[in-house]
Amino acid sequence: LVAGLVHDGGRVIAARRDADAVAAAAARAGVQGLDEAGLRHGDGAPVLASDAQARVQRYLAATDYTGTATVDGDTVTVHVSRTQSLAVLSLAGLHSTEITGTANAHGVRAVREGP
Repeated sequence: LVAGLVHDGGRVIAARRDADAVAAAAARAGVQGLDEAGLRHGDGAPVLASDAQARVQRYLAATDYTGTATVDGDTVTVHVSRTQSLAVLSLAGLHSTEITGTANAHGVRAVREGP
């Protein structure tokens, strides 16, 4: 049982770190869906929700994760999840665990007028 905790526990910790990294990358992909009209008429970097969500789903399609994206102004938040099998602990009846990750990305205007 201790070997199972060490082996499977290490895999779960690594999977959680991976889930956060995938969520962050998906959020960065989503925040690229900028609202061009909003950029021309405002000071921020507004994100077009439908475009951002589609970009996130395209990114996640290439991974083992499923997830959702929400957009609030210039911020895209992504929640991802997947099931992690437990190799050694399955002998004790624990067959899998849910791995989740969350990250935000903010749209930033790179060019500004004036000093």
